[in-house]
Amino acid sequence: MAKHNKTGTAAFPSLRAICLPLALGLSGCSQSYVVLLAEDDGSLGKVEVTTQQGTTLLENNRDAVNFKGEAGKTFAVSEQRIKEDFGAAMAASPEKPRPFYLYFEGGTATLTAESMADIPEIIAEIKRRPAADISIIGHTDTVGDEQTNARLSLERAKSVAALFAEAMPDAGKVTVDSHGEKNLLIATPDNTDEPKNRRVEVTVR
Repeated sequence: MAKHNKTGTAAFPSLRAICLPLALGLSGCSQSYVVLLAEDDGSLGKVEVTTQQGTTLLENNRDAVNFKGEAGKTFAVSEQRIKEDFGAAMAASPEKPRPFYLYFEGGTATLTAESMADIPEIIAEIKRRPAADISIIGHTDTVGDEQTNARLSLERAKSVAALFAEAMPDAGKVTVDSHGEKNLLIATPDNTDEPKNRRVEVTVR
């Protein structure tokens, strides 16, 4: 994700994301730079910044490059400066969707005990977000015929939606869909019992 806060007339250079990092660029009268930040979960991608001086690779958290500086020369930016320079832009950024996976007993719409224990965490995440948008998609493994699995996957999705509705009558926008056995998490032959495919994917936005 690339963002910039332009306070002067300096042009923002070309920026190519190799992975999916959070890159912030600041253009000002005294200094213009791009800094690479880790994602909320700690993961870190890489960014190539190309200027008239050449291309610089950023691959460490809080590494930065000056737009007018020597290519390949990076410097570290303190947490305090990041807050001062980019705090407003970061606060205004929309929050990322959060995915959850819930798993089911074979041939049923009954959640496993482990997945049932995850429901409170999902409900807390929904409540935490104002005007949450919730996507619920049901899936099956390849045991049984396609029509039966299409019905079962929808039943699974609806059962999860019912749990949310019971806990939160005003949960927000809820979309329920089902893919049957057509979108396997683990690729298997037909008539294969695979617990990871017996799932509902919940995405909270």
